Amino acid sequence: MIDADLLLSFGSTYKKAAANEVLFREGEECHFYYQLVEGSVRWVNINDEGKEYVQDMIAPGESLGEMPLFDDGPYAATAIANKESILLRLQKHHFHQLLKEEPEIHFLFSQLLAKRLRFKFLMSKVLASNKPEEKICTLLTYYKINKKFFCSKCNMVQLTRQQIADMTGLRVETVIRSIRQLQEKGKLAIAKGRVYF
Repeated sequence: MIDADLLLSFGSTYKKAAANEVLFREGEECHFYYQLVEGSVRWVNINDEGKEYVQDMIAPGESLGEMPLFDDGPYAATAIANKESILLRLQKHHFHQLLKEEPEIHFLFSQLLAKRLRFKFLMSKVLASNKPEEKICTLLTYYKINKKFFCSKCNMVQLTRQQIADMTGLRVETVIRSIRQLQEKGKLAIAKGRVYF
């Protein structure tokens, strides 16, 4: 989202994260802006039984956990590296200085936050539904339109069935069964275990 050289010029540093390393926890005070350079990070809420609800999967070039940078509240979710990852990390007060000096970046964050809020409205509406196929189709349609988690050449879904389950609040068995039903209805295709939407 923000050019790496610009972040480095404001004092950003690289941080390596091991697979399953927690970058920050829900409820903790925010001290840094994070931007993923390499790897993958999931942004989750964890219930009392330890079940994760995936709010988003962060891909290289994307930022995460921005809300407290703007409202001074705590982190709304926990960030966990899915695999070994590299991030750029910028102290909060330096991030605020960057926004003051680069107002077009502030506008990009307004767009990003509005986009994420729109996604939450969409998912809140569909999560209230008792129709697993509708939940899955809504999630996949959103990501396909936004060119995220899809192969641009073949439309292969680049999310696991477990990740789809964690994002929709469904059990993985329900996702598997629903994907088969969607294939039977001609709404998606399955080839060699891969899903194409």
